[in-house]
Amino acid sequence: MSYEIMTPATLPQYLRSIPAIADFFGDGELEVEEIGDGNLNFVFIVKSADEPQKSLIVKQAVPYLRCAGEDYALSRDRMKFEIRALQSYKIHTPKVYHADEDMSLVVMEHLKSHKILRKGLIEKERYELFAEHISTFLAETLFKTSSLYLQSDEKRALIERFNENRELCKLTEDFVFTFPYMRNETNHIEPGCEEEAERLFADTAFKQKVLRLKYIFMTQTDALIHGDLHTGSIMVNKKETFVIDPEFAFVGPFGFDIGAIVANLGSSYISHRHLSGDRDYMEWVASLIKEIWERFEAKFLNLWRETKKSALIEPGFLPDGELERFRREFMRDLLRQSAGFAGCKMARRVFGIAGVEEIRGIEDPVLRKRAMMDALECGRRLVMEHERIESIDDVVKIVKGAS
Repeated sequence: MSYEIMTPATLPQYLRSIPAIADFFGDGELEVEEIGDGNLNFVFIVKSADEPQKSLIVKQAVPYLRCAGEDYALSRDRMKFEIRALQSYKIHTPKVYHADEDMSLVVMEHLKSHKILRKGLIEKERYELFAEHISTFLAETLFKTSSLYLQSDEKRALIERFNENRELCKLTEDFVFTFPYMRNETNHIEPGCEEEAERLFADTAFKQKVLRLKYIFMTQTDALIHGDLHTGSIMVNKKETFVIDPEFAFVGPFGFDIGAIVANLGSSYISHRHLSGDRDYMEWVASLIKEIWERFEAKFLNLWRETKKSALIEPGFLPDGELERFRREFMRDLLRQSAGFAGCKMARRVFGIAGVEEIRGIEDPVLRKRAMMDALECGRRLVMEHERIESIDDVVKIVKGAS
């Protein structure tokens, strides 16, 4: 059918026309609730009226940026790339029951027993398997879509499949690497923070470092990345982790997804410093940053060692010892890049259009400003110092030391 924006009233009829969905629900009536609270899309829960335990999630892209309103036009093509990413990922993503690129719509497993990770961290919940799960997701998806694993023709085909996602890449270029560090109408500057904002806008040394990272984001085609892997794009419980919302997916730099995870855990740490003061929980959050990187690095290197031939490496090109040294230096550089991107992702949340709930949602204005300035200082230090970082401990020290 031709494109139509779905509503709770019109969605049941559309779903009934899909055999797999009709088989899932049976003959009963369908109940639909719109639950989307994100920046881009509409999200619905669809339940069987007779058997409420039977439910699915429907996500549809609309032709504008939802958080900015209908006047901010945005192509629906983003859903095409989300569908393709979900179909490409093999682990830690929800099951897809139906995908319709013409309708910019996907029907997925309803993760009823899971919670958005950001919410869980705000509520001081612990997910002891999260580091294991997310490091596996990162290692498998990044390595196996890179030239360290693929042959050249496979890699070029992957780039062609994903790199028309221009509009969302441009959103990232604008809202992660540009607008939050200059006067721009999209920024959110709270009363009492004007002086700090102007100081950031005038910080040319910082902005030159950001430009270098932006150039890497714009030009480096390492692997298929999620592109927006913050704690609001991950659903968890005590046993499982699922990555959702990959509409920003494209073939980009290795460190961007890793940096997003580090940035959001850093924001959680800073939020609890000012809001809960729970030192034990703060230490657990900080330990996650270290554990995720160390597990990721070990898994990534093991996959690399198992791969004897790829677009990059021809058997016999280097002696084993020298190849291992190359791998280790490669991972050090990847850590540095990840730290730089983490800094941009933290700093942009302070005055940019899209803040994070754990900081911008602090009710006390004094505590909120302190947390915002801590996050800004942490982000700035990660950007300024990322090229000198030698280990993940250096990153954790910066997160814990921003005050």
